[in-house]
Amino acid sequence: MRGLKKTAALAVAATMIVTLGACSSNSGSTSSSSSDSSAGTTLTIWNYETDNSAMGQGWARAVEIFKERHPEVTVKVEKQTFEQLQKNAKIILTGDDVPDVMEYNKGNSTSGQLASQGLLTDMSDTVKAKGWDKIVKGSTAVTAQYSEDGLMGSGSWYGIPNYGEYVTVFYNKKMFDEAGVKVPTTMAELESVMDTFVSRGQTPLAEAGSEYPLGQLWYLLSLEQGDTQFVKDYQTFAGDVDWTNGPTAKGAKTLKEWVDKGYIDKNSSGLTAEDMGTAFISGKYPMMVSGSWWFGRLQDQMQDEWGQFLFPSKLTLGSSGNLWVVPEKAKNKELAYEFIDITLSDEVQKIIGEKGGLPVAGDTASISDEQTRVFTENFHKLADSDSLAFYPDWPVPGFYDQVVSTGQSIMSGSKTPEAAMTDLGKIYNEGKKELLGK
Repeated sequence: MRGLKKTAALAVAATMIVTLGACSSNSGSTSSSSSDSSAGTTLTIWNYETDNSAMGQGWARAVEIFKERHPEVTVKVEKQTFEQLQKNAKIILTGDDVPDVMEYNKGNSTSGQLASQGLLTDMSDTVKAKGWDKIVKGSTAVTAQYSEDGLMGSGSWYGIPNYGEYVTVFYNKKMFDEAGVKVPTTMAELESVMDTFVSRGQTPLAEAGSEYPLGQLWYLLSLEQGDTQFVKDYQTFAGDVDWTNGPTAKGAKTLKEWVDKGYIDKNSSGLTAEDMGTAFISGKYPMMVSGSWWFGRLQDQMQDEWGQFLFPSKLTLGSSGNLWVVPEKAKNKELAYEFIDITLSDEVQKIIGEKGGLPVAGDTASISDEQTRVFTENFHKLADSDSLAFYPDWPVPGFYDQVVSTGQSIMSGSKTPEAAMTDLGKIYNEGKKELLGK
């Protein structure tokens, strides 16, 4: 890859903490009538949201609106999984059978990599023409724009987010009441709560080692030891990351301690995020540390009363949401743009907001449900205090799999935290060198 432009690095560093400000409620959507030119056309949409999630419900309505406008077009919605697209997007998008629009993860190692390889459509002209830059603006646009080297924060528009997200702690109120514990506000209080559950023969945290959750917990524990400068160094290469004595190493050490203390079940090393979520929903565990993408599903499926509280670290994981991207080889780009536009409309954004999806064009005033309003307000607190720190797998290509396997090795004991971080640091630095060209 070509060397990193200084301007790109500065732009990313200046805007790397995502804030979700109140945006205009007018999406700029315009009605479109049926056209003979699109008769017999199929619009193919890929996403990996569950039907009962906030985004799933909002986007389902967007599909209905699109069909009302274009009865002559067949809409084909195909459900993928986060893992499938994370691992296979490059292979899929180099082929001829690609979707017209798809949900995809944001960051240097995902959307940025595909953009730099010419596999995603540069939507800059469309963004300006449709006024999307009036909705997705300022820091909410960080993950939507990428330089020619694939680094987020500047350059062309390769994706559009229509919601925000962050990682929090979901807890089972019934289990908390039975154990006689209260919602913790500090790390010491959180560990005391977990000690209480362990003493009762209950594993406190639902976890999943074979996918993203365990790696996100490691990053949270690292953030508890770090600050905004650490985040800039880690995410944007503003400085070097100390993998032996810095926050990452301390986070790994704490993760191992939590496993040894019984806060996390060692057998969860092979579990998926779905396994983790269903176990928490069923009442097997009192707490689950994960993202806002679970909110709608918990509202829909969880029988026990549940609540939420912010993980007591200095910073937490979060950003604008995943992106709608249009593959370069997509056959129906104009229709794809219209669908994206609909997802930014007032009607769809309101649905996402009411279901706890943190819409980019919404605010808390229009949210009637108290649980949802608190959830959204917590996000604003994090954003307003510059406490959002992106995700651990973002900095370099291929890092997701390495973070996952590193977490598993720490959990299983096959590597010490020190050895695991030394190995992970080598991979990180190799990826950094490749991106920077030096």
